[in-house]
Amino acid sequence: MLQYLQQAKRGIHMTSRKLTQRELIFIGTMLFGLFFGAGNLIFPVFVGQQAGDHLWPAVIGFLISGVGLPLLGVAAIGITKVDGVFGLAEKANRPFAYIFTILLYLCIGPLFALPRLASISYEIGLTRFVSAEHQIPALAIYSVVFFAVAWWFARKPSKIMVYVGKVLTPVFLVVLAVLLIAVVVSPLGQGQAAVGTYKTAALSTGFTAGYSTMDALAALAFGIIVVNAIKQLGITQPTAIAKHTVLAGTLAAGLMGVIYALLALLGRNALGVLARADNGGVILSNVAHQYFGTAGNVLLAVIVVIACLKTAIGLITAFGDTAKEMFPHVPYQGVIAVATLVPMFFANVGLDRLLSVSTPVLMALYPFAIVLILVGLLSVMFRQHRWLFNLSLLFTAVPALLDGLNATGLQASWCISILKIGQFLPGFSAGLGWTVPALVGAVLGILCDQLSSRKNNSQ
Repeated sequence: MLQYLQQAKRGIHMTSRKLTQRELIFIGTMLFGLFFGAGNLIFPVFVGQQAGDHLWPAVIGFLISGVGLPLLGVAAIGITKVDGVFGLAEKANRPFAYIFTILLYLCIGPLFALPRLASISYEIGLTRFVSAEHQIPALAIYSVVFFAVAWWFARKPSKIMVYVGKVLTPVFLVVLAVLLIAVVVSPLGQGQAAVGTYKTAALSTGFTAGYSTMDALAALAFGIIVVNAIKQLGITQPTAIAKHTVLAGTLAAGLMGVIYALLALLGRNALGVLARADNGGVILSNVAHQYFGTAGNVLLAVIVVIACLKTAIGLITAFGDTAKEMFPHVPYQGVIAVATLVPMFFANVGLDRLLSVSTPVLMALYPFAIVLILVGLLSVMFRQHRWLFNLSLLFTAVPALLDGLNATGLQASWCISILKIGQFLPGFSAGLGWTVPALVGAVLGILCDQLSSRKNNSQ
């Protein structure tokens, strides 16, 4: 009996304790490290170059989707007290939860995000050190080594806070600071005029550019890692887990926001000294070389390889954890083996080709993720919310698919005819045609839930 009482006392202590400031910093740093990978380096730089003298409206738009939405995504996982994206999507219905979760993890996992991590880290960090005739075999060898290391770290998900939060991310921040301090202290130039849609719609263009980071999707994916890390530290009460998840997300978002703004400034100021480039990776490489010569390219190689490696570890781990949650009989080690081998091959198709294929998929998937996040946060205000989830997502479906189709750039007659539907959707030309339908669906969903609740109470 005495032993039982001692165990119960320890159990009460474990569920009621709070994370120390040090533990919270480690989890927040881990989450930042998981987020900040390939796209987080190259896309804000490219936004800065394209936005030019309209930099700050574009940066604000980019921060809303690239920082604000991921923070809300982490908050939605915490506040709704679910373990991850599958639990959140299941609040709509189980078939949608399976379809959306599988598509999301394929997108940010083996098919797009993971191969992009290897491609970007090689193209930005190592191409200058490899002769033209050896580029293809060098990328193949690098892909094998990169994913072998990521797999080795992902084998033990309970250690991810140590690997990413306490080791890789602090090293990454110190090395990146060297380049960013040089950008602030000794700017190359003041940029040039904005180009493209940044001339007239810098805010909304920056917002949709933030999609490419995949961070709103990643927030839903990494939620399960954060929740598990908090539980491993002895926090088991759902309310306490929610609170610490939001606090960790806020810390990660703050770091991301500052670094995004500095990277965008880097991209803008490079113009006038350096020529325009087709992607942010080339800009980063040229700027690092301009500041530090060959040493700058070595510095950048270290920055980008660490950035991409820690995110790859997180994505492979999240892929395995979620697969285990959805399909309990599937072995974790088998899942992460597949999640490592598939992108190893896709990484060799080239960065530009990966980006051209992934953009339409992101434009279609992102509206669902945003609506799921916002509705998840809104749902805590209502006792019943099944209709809220279902109608919001249903009304989002057609505009989201049209956004994806529009991003393909197809000029076929059938495609043009279908896209004419978009002229009836406010914001469609800016990739935001889903916003009004989603709002209508949310209002109708709330009304239906209220009616259903009243009907149940009267019976």
